[in-house]
This record gives sequence, C-alpha cells and structure tokens, in this order.
Amino acid sequence: MSNLKTAASILKLIVPAGKATPSPPVGPALGQRGVKSMDFCKQFNDRTKHLAPSTPTPVVINIKPDRTFTFAIKSPPTSFLLKRAAGVEKGATNPGQESVGTISLKHVYEIAKIKKGDESMAPIDLLKICKSVIGQARSVGIKVQP
Repeated sequence: MSNLKTAASILKLIVPAGKATPSPPVGPALGQRGVKSMDFCKQFNDRTKHLAPSTPTPVVINIKPDRTFTFAIKSPPTSFLLKRAAGVEKGATNPGQESVGTISLKHVYEIAKIKKGDESMAPIDLLKICKSVIGQARSVGIKVQP
C-alpha cells in the first residue's frame, strides 16, 4: 500500500456561501478523493447560512484516509470585502493610476475585525491587519479616506 492512501489530504476551495452543490468545482474535487460531495454540501450550506448568499467563502477540507472529512471555513477574501464596502463590482484595471471607489477607515477597521476571526490571523495585531487591508485596497484601486 502506498503512502498516498494512508496520508490525509487537504483540499482548499472557494465556494459561494449557502450554495455548495455536487457540481464543479466541489463534486469532482471531493469525488476523486472518495468523499461523498452531498455530505459536504449539506454541512457547508448549513454552516454558511448566516452569510449573505453567494459570498465567496474559502474552505479548507481535511480528508482522512477512511474518507471522513472535517473542514474549516475562513472569512471571505479581503478584495471581496473591500469591493462590497466601496459598492463596486470590480477593481481598477490600472490600480494606482485610477480609482474605482472610496472607503473610510471605519470600513478598514471592520474588515480587519472580520479577518482577525480567521485562525491564521488570530495572533496578528489588529493594526497590522488594518495596514494590510489598506495595502490591498490600493492594489484593487480603492481609496481610503480618513
């Protein structure tokens, strides 16, 4: 028996909140690892029903050798939160030279609080997360007003 069969596998996907279905990308990604995609979809949709429908939600699925799984839901991507706060559909084609919208520092703080909820961000100081959010806003073409 090879090590591939005994090792746990980690799968990272971005799935719309409350709208996981066995169709691509979820179904094939889980199916080739021997996991019933319907089981994942039901649990995922139940755990994301509090989020706005269709919010892109990163999920990390840990698939064990016996084909059982656990998963952790992360906060939506920073760029999605920034665009939603600014009320724009997409970012600038030439960030730095053009601006598609503006947000306030209050928006930056609220987004940083959402990101702080992720396990990986928990040990990071909120001020550093705010600076990261401001940098991401610049790269998307959104101005931050004091």
